Amino acid sequence: MAAASTEPPRLKQLLERDPYLAPFRTDFQRRYSLFYNRLKNIEESEGGLDKFTKSYKTFGVNQLADGGIYCKEWAPGAEAVFLAGDFNGWNPSSHPYKKLEYGKWELFIPPEDGHSPVPHGSKLKVVIRAQNGALLYRISPWARYVVRDEDKVNYDWVHWNPPQSYIHKNPSPKRLKSLRIYESHVGIASPEGKVASYKNFTYNVLPRIKDLGYNCVQLMAIMEHAYYASFGYQVTSFFAASSRYGTPDDLKEMIDVAHSMGITVLLDVVHSHASKNSEDGLNQFDGTDSCFFHSGYRGNHQLWDSRLFDYANWEVLRFLLSNLRMWIEDYRFDGFRFDGVTSMLYHHHGIGTGFSGDYNEYFGLHVDEDALCYLMLANHMINTLHPECITIAEDVSGMPALCRPVAEGGGGFDYRLAMAIPDKWIQALVGDKTLAFRLMDAEMYTNMSVLMPLTPVIDRGIQLHKMIRLITHALGGESYLNFMGNEFGHPEWLDFPRIGNNESYHYARRQFNLTEDDLLRYKFLNAFDRDMNKLEERYGWLASPQAYVSEKHESNKVIAFERAGLIFIFNFHPYQSYVDYRVGIETPGKYKILLDSDAGEYGGHQRLDHNTEYFSEEYPHNYRPNSIMVYIPSRVALVLHTMDIPK
Repeated sequence: MAAASTEPPRLKQLLERDPYLAPFRTDFQRRYSLFYNRLKNIEESEGGLDKFTKSYKTFGVNQLADGGIYCKEWAPGAEAVFLAGDFNGWNPSSHPYKKLEYGKWELFIPPEDGHSPVPHGSKLKVVIRAQNGALLYRISPWARYVVRDEDKVNYDWVHWNPPQSYIHKNPSPKRLKSLRIYESHVGIASPEGKVASYKNFTYNVLPRIKDLGYNCVQLMAIMEHAYYASFGYQVTSFFAASSRYGTPDDLKEMIDVAHSMGITVLLDVVHSHASKNSEDGLNQFDGTDSCFFHSGYRGNHQLWDSRLFDYANWEVLRFLLSNLRMWIEDYRFDGFRFDGVTSMLYHHHGIGTGFSGDYNEYFGLHVDEDALCYLMLANHMINTLHPECITIAEDVSGMPALCRPVAEGGGGFDYRLAMAIPDKWIQALVGDKTLAFRLMDAEMYTNMSVLMPLTPVIDRGIQLHKMIRLITHALGGESYLNFMGNEFGHPEWLDFPRIGNNESYHYARRQFNLTEDDLLRYKFLNAFDRDMNKLEERYGWLASPQAYVSEKHESNKVIAFERAGLIFIFNFHPYQSYVDYRVGIETPGKYKILLDSDAGEYGGHQRLDHNTEYFSEEYPHNYRPNSIMVYIPSRVALVLHTMDIPK
């Protein structure tokens, strides 16, 4: 590595890009210095970042080529460590680990007649003798497969070493320029009131995603979580794919099939906190309050009732970085959406804190620079070892430079989830009504049939639903994310089975069957969403520079902008249509309609003739050198393109 430096090598470019960051130069220097020194220590002490982050191949319980078993754990607070399970009749002391330096423990179990002493599918536990002498039966933090029997509360650790593991057949898609993300939860991906499976998603949902024009699927609730109603955000086993949907091989097949369709697969990774469970989670693994977490008040999230990682701890860095690498290399995930980044970045975790955009809110002692350093290390590792992978930060604070390269002093992410945009339409909270149900509410139960008269409520809801999604898609940013089912205006809300709803699955499902009924109006919204995505695939506005908004007329309720050579025109007025409405444009030429939300196949009123040609005039309007005259009906969105530039 280069000589030590407190200055990010490309900080100058960052400050030139945003001069308002100049007063915080020393903050960027300090953050980068922390990152640089930790990376340098890893390189010098662990044989390099590559070896350090391959620890998932040595920690936990691992099968050796000769049939033997090698086990390794980090339990700094333990007095002794043992391995017990079906293989030794659950004898808690017959297989002791050897104590190593820095709180590590190891155990080697030789093969028996060339075969593994721990059979595939057998149950195991790490037995910790705590400092008070108590024996604690724990699941290894590195466990690859855990299951829960129907008659039990806690999960059991099952040794996963099948004779033949699933072999990936298809390469990952090339890195995408335009991300159209279909956010999904495997368990609810069925109209049936049950936990759906990886197999169901593979054969019933992936073809739907492909048909809709999405090129990326983001999977939530994959990392094992004991409490289903936590939406997957109270992780108990970080290296285990959730067994409630099927086996690890089922998930590998699902990702492989997605890749065969050209679909990129992202994992919703939760490194911001962990479940408080101890018997089947990380909490108090070695019998102490700390280990992977901060001890005391700092180690607990007051709103989430969960444990908070100590990102300055060497072994925590090993654990989390290796966790990312395992999901990439074993399962072939193409990147991550990091959950809860705002909570990670600040000691206050965003609780009771608003962010106005004042840069002083993002620098100072309230920033958890150890957590930020971990994120920089994670992005550096991914970018170095797997540059084709994508990372997305779920940050609502707007931390400056979070999506700039680490070499500039940034966080290294590719994208930040723009959560303020959906909040402009509704406060999009877990358990809240869907956008469609907000717009149409109870009438969706009675008036979505094409055999029923089109009521004002349903008409308004269908038209606005299309317009809201298109303007968000085209103007919102550099990629687009849709939660499964919302593309066709899924009714009601999402609620997982829990005590408060009598463990009902009624709202923990996606009613894809609604789009398949030709007598229901859901088919119109589904068709519009598909054609909207296919149009972006053709013209690539998400990968184009930000739009030029030529008009945002409050009283007329008209918004017009240009992006990727297209003209987008929205008339949000509830009843006023405009004849010969002048729209300013940059490029002269002859224009035609590419997408019309008022078309009959989208449940519109068919007020526009798609054979109409719109000729530009050298008539400046709204600071554009040219303009066109259009007919724009009420509650309609149009996309136009010049016929002079073939596409």
